[in-house]
Amino acid sequence: MNKRDRELYQVKAEILKAISHSVRLAIIDFLKDGEKSVNDIAKWVGGSQSNISKHLSVLKRIGIVGDRKEGLNRFYYLKIFCVTDFSSCVNETLKKKIEYDRKLVYK
Repeated sequence: MNKRDRELYQVKAEILKAISHSVRLAIIDFLKDGEKSVNDIAKWVGGSQSNISKHLSVLKRIGIVGDRKEGLNRFYYLKIFCVTDFSSCVNETLKKKIEYDRKLVYK
């Protein structure tokens, strides 16, 4: 593997690491229906605004979400919608794993 490939895989790993937190996955899922305020996200996820803001900054830094300010409020939105396809892929993988595990248990 050459240096460029290694760097590319490193960046991919950083993106996957950024979305590999349950709160961030929930935020991504919530934002797929449109722009939301930090307050709305915090209420839905069940965390403090401060904690949610930290998670949003991670997602923003890697480019998955964007934001805009309106008065005193900050609104977040998905910039990269294909991340929801990845979430669907994870759900499908989970279903297959559950089916496989059930077959093992009930054999």
